[in-house]
Amino acid sequence: MRSKYVLWGLRVAGAGLLAASAAIHLDLYVTGYRSIPTIGWLFLLQVIAAFALALAVLIVPLIPASRLPARVPGAAVDAGTAAAGAGFAIATLGGYLLSLWVGLFGFKEVRTTAGTVAGILEIAAFAALAVLAAILAAGVLPSPWVERLRKAAAPSVAVVSVAALAILGGSVAAATGTPAAPATAEARAQLSTTTIGGVTVLTNASGRTLYWFAPDKPGSSACYGTCAAYWPPVFGLPSADGPGVVTAKLGTIRRTDGSLQATYAGHPLYTYIGDTAPGQASGNNINLNGGLWHEVPATG
Repeated sequence: MRSKYVLWGLRVAGAGLLAASAAIHLDLYVTGYRSIPTIGWLFLLQVIAAFALALAVLIVPLIPASRLPARVPGAAVDAGTAAAGAGFAIATLGGYLLSLWVGLFGFKEVRTTAGTVAGILEIAAFAALAVLAAILAAGVLPSPWVERLRKAAAPSVAVVSVAALAILGGSVAAATGTPAAPATAEARAQLSTTTIGGVTVLTNASGRTLYWFAPDKPGSSACYGTCAAYWPPVFGLPSADGPGVVTAKLGTIRRTDGSLQATYAGHPLYTYIGDTAPGQASGNNINLNGGLWHEVPATG
């Protein structure tokens, strides 16, 4: 009876942690990641797979043996499902770490609380489901392997989990966070224009589309912390660096740290990390970090 409670405790904990991580990814997808090329649908696929595995971990042990494939022990199917959940959790963490280190499909992740929490949940889900899989597997393996598995399972899971936590902590600490303001007060923000979808929009000197944030108030920005990591402010005194920029509309505001942020027609300006190359405007008309974002028309 005690063993049954232990198994269900690990099962519920692992499934719940996996689902909680998926819920964070679902929120990120709905609030803006869906607009990022390739990364968007990968986020959605990850969410669907994580919820499906979490549900399977809870449902598989309840399936009558008569409904399982012939000659396949129920414990083997149960163990395989738990192992799949554990592997998926650690693989999802690996994808997040890669996006922090080098980027994935042109998208480089930044340090955020949501990403860090999701990573911790994935490590915890891996630990619970890996231990569950090992216990279940011990019930169907040939006897010579059972004792070896029992001796190796807990230490191996502990080592992998601790190593994953250490790597996650180091990666998050080294990752890009909120952009720093220029060191010199004379820094300039050179602005130009380009045409996207038949609309002439404002860009920075690198050709990246510039955006304005609906919650901003006249003379102040509402985008700080995680928001500013995803939507880096355009720092410095703005100047026209191409045709179409209306000089009379250029201006600045003072951010809470004392730095100058460029404005256009009274709107504080930002870029978007989801734009991976000049000529993209994947942040246009999306709801992310507390409000709607819009590209800045040169004539607006």
